[in-house]
Amino acid sequence: MRILFTGGSGKAGKHSINYLFEQGHSILNLDQVNLGHPKVLTRLADITDAGQVFDIMGSYAHYDELAHGTGVPKFDAVVHFAAIPRLLMTSDNECYRVNTLGTYNIIDAAVKMGVRKVIFASSETTYGVCFADGEVKPDYLPIDEEHSTIPEDSYAMSKVVNEATAKSFQRRTGIDIYGLRINNVIEPHEYAEDFPAFMQNPDLRRRNIFSYIDARDLGQMVQKCLQTDGLGYQIFNVSNDDHSVGLTSEELINRYYQNVPVRSNEAPKSFYSNEKAKRLLGFKPEHSWQDYL
Repeated sequence: MRILFTGGSGKAGKHSINYLFEQGHSILNLDQVNLGHPKVLTRLADITDAGQVFDIMGSYAHYDELAHGTGVPKFDAVVHFAAIPRLLMTSDNECYRVNTLGTYNIIDAAVKMGVRKVIFASSETTYGVCFADGEVKPDYLPIDEEHSTIPEDSYAMSKVVNEATAKSFQRRTGIDIYGLRINNVIEPHEYAEDFPAFMQNPDLRRRNIFSYIDARDLGQMVQKCLQTDGLGYQIFNVSNDDHSVGLTSEELINRYYQNVPVRSNEAPKSFYSNEKAKRLLGFKPEHSWQDYL
């Protein structure tokens, strides 16, 4: 497929681009920082500028496309990861502005340019746990896509708004738009660097619901979305199958979630459910911290 990938130079994006490139896709990266991939061109642009977004949505993906002499081909899909990536990086209102306006511009340009599939990055923060003032517990465990999304911070608010924006565009156009509520992204080198501390102090992972997603498995998730057509508007949790700490589910429940209902016959292996992605897309995480520590 010919893919426009926004935010591909970031932590999550670069691993996903590597994965997708290995699957044989042709990719153009839209970012404000050069990816530095020898076979993936980066176009430097501001997603909050509709003119720049529309220009790149109708542009060549690489110099070799000039050789055909048949004009600019259309993108088959857009993967939209570009954003202010977390709270406390910019002012709160700037975070909200960039993330909401940027997502509107990307989806608007995609549908007007005839793209039939858009995959966009939402977030675990939509559930209101990660960036809460104080401690907020889940309504129930494991958290699935039906859990309430009422966050109190500008970053997570922007992601909830982006989901509503995407749902509205999908209803108007009928194309496939899939949103990924991505858990805390872990790069391969971070297992050795960070996870020993998580084993010593599980409190460090409470705001992430003790979950994570390997960056390479996130790439697989994007590939599964690209391969699966006809689902309309969908939201998927994206996480690995195990906790990011050395405690069992029973131990975590006893320590942190004694009064939280558990919606399963036995304690779930992860508190951030990826069952919907497995059922509808065939997603199957391949990397665990236990393979590296």
